[in-house]
Amino acid sequence: MAAWDLSVIVEDLGNETPPVSLSVTSDFHIGGVMLKLVEKTQIKRDWSDHALWWEQKQQWLLRTAWSLEKYGIHADARLVFMPQHKPLRLGLPNGITLRLRACYSSPVFKTVMGICRMLNIRHPEELSLLRPVEEKKKKKDKDVNEEIYDLCEVPLTSASRPCLYNGMPAHFADSAQMESIYKMLSITQPPPAPEVLAKQYRPASVVDKAHINGRWLDSSRCLLQQGIQENDRLWLRFKYLTFYELDPKYDVVRLTQLYEQARWAILLEDIDCTEEEMMLFGALQYHISKVSQSEPQILTTNAAMDDLESALQCLEVKMEGESSSASEMLENMTAPELNDYLKIFRPKRLTLKGYKQYWFKFQDTSISYFKSKEESIGEPIQQINLKGCEVAPDVNVAAQKFLIRLLIPAPEGMNEVYLRCDNDQQYAQWMAACRLASKGKSLADSTFQSEIQSIRSFLAMQKTNSGSHGNYDVHKWTTLTTTFFVLKPLNMLINLIFYPNVAQLSLTDAVMRFLQIWQSLPDFGLSYVVVRFKGSRKDEVLGIAPNRLIRIDLGVGDVVKTWRYNNMKQWNVNWDIRQMAIEFEGNVNIAFGCVTADCKIVHEFIGGYIFMSTRSREKSDTLNEELFHKLTGGHEAL
Repeated sequence: MAAWDLSVIVEDLGNETPPVSLSVTSDFHIGGVMLKLVEKTQIKRDWSDHALWWEQKQQWLLRTAWSLEKYGIHADARLVFMPQHKPLRLGLPNGITLRLRACYSSPVFKTVMGICRMLNIRHPEELSLLRPVEEKKKKKDKDVNEEIYDLCEVPLTSASRPCLYNGMPAHFADSAQMESIYKMLSITQPPPAPEVLAKQYRPASVVDKAHINGRWLDSSRCLLQQGIQENDRLWLRFKYLTFYELDPKYDVVRLTQLYEQARWAILLEDIDCTEEEMMLFGALQYHISKVSQSEPQILTTNAAMDDLESALQCLEVKMEGESSSASEMLENMTAPELNDYLKIFRPKRLTLKGYKQYWFKFQDTSISYFKSKEESIGEPIQQINLKGCEVAPDVNVAAQKFLIRLLIPAPEGMNEVYLRCDNDQQYAQWMAACRLASKGKSLADSTFQSEIQSIRSFLAMQKTNSGSHGNYDVHKWTTLTTTFFVLKPLNMLINLIFYPNVAQLSLTDAVMRFLQIWQSLPDFGLSYVVVRFKGSRKDEVLGIAPNRLIRIDLGVGDVVKTWRYNNMKQWNVNWDIRQMAIEFEGNVNIAFGCVTADCKIVHEFIGGYIFMSTRSREKSDTLNEELFHKLTGGHEAL
């Protein structure tokens, strides 16, 4: 076979050095080309992380046994010999920027796994990388005041769980400097100065929020394929807002970063909330900020106890599986009922009808209602099965408003129903029952009473008490609110000191409570994309939630239709015309093209959320990467 010359740029020799010319034949394998290159450079160093990058095809040549002919490489190919791991500037949710070595040759999904392993963040499948939003400052002073913490010397490991020393990964326990970086990752940051807050990008509309979602990187392609170069800046954020096994014992960094992402979402008005909820968030944020500065973080852990706990969890899973059928039978025999007068309202367009009172009966996972208590012996006006429905609160304690918002699955989308309770006690019982029923559990479930208690404590936090100011210094409070929680007038925020229950919470409990309230907001978990539905002449908004898709009118902001993933039969992407088609049960079909994001991003969101729903406790230590890429990858992945 005739020999020919192949030119390869060796990145380590510098930009000014001419390419290295090699005499090769078409049956020469990639490993042999790399060996020849190393011999020609005559530099003695570790070359094990290096690989060949084909510039024209934007492709890594990682199959070292493949020949040049099999890859289709000819003399005109521009190849670069470079390290697969390079420095990357990574912005975390709490505003800290790290410089660390990331893999530029693996799919972004695997790169994020490596980053999370280094930072001790469990369940990396929930996070991803996105291009940052440009801040309001000139290019020349872009990074003047930015402090970057360097982790480039941290050795990379392939272990699924890092070895912990004093509660932190061993590489953070090497020096006082590294330990201080880990503390920054695991302790909430002090309130931002007003000028910092003013520079942050604030979405003014749903369309602005939709543009942000167009910045997510493709999980199935590597960083270099997406134009990310050495020392470029990216953000690490929670992308799939469905959080598995949040455990304060193991998730110190994960919980802190999640709290910071939630806090900034509220500060920058990325998610809507009522004034009452805002005041509660403000009280919790103040309390968390105060306590985190004084309460020492407990980082110690016992390996033997961890092993014992893991073994007990496995035993619990096994016993749950064996006894499920017996417990279900017992539940059905002894399940209690809830009976009371409630008001019901079915919101529909162009209707002026208000709430109407009926006698309601809750049994198993269904609600039935009758004209009166006396008529409850006969047939109900309607019976509604709540299994698989959406349950959202709409509460204002000060105004004595206790609403339960139900979204009932239907073939054409979702039917909306509002239940109005008379007081907080009635609301706690019925809300707890609805939440359990949506998960397929009856009132006999062991968690029913704890669910009621949790709702009652949440309502109690919203009750003001003018006689108790907790331990707060009013002067410090007013100073803090003017610089930190700047969304609403100060006189409203002063009322936050009247929430005495917040002052008694520990740091962990306060963070967990903050996240629970965040997750209970009606718009929580919605990622927006502007789309054009097939047959429509105007742009609309598609809201992508952890368990459903929502069609939203762009002009009015009203929800037009809702479709649940568990009613989805299949979804397809036409990569040529960049259009998605989804088929639901009941012969419901929708098709749309994406305006503000690539259809691959929408495809990845849907597939990713379906992947998240497949997680279980038995499989929590192993991540099925193959299944993730099957559900989220494009035609290249297939």
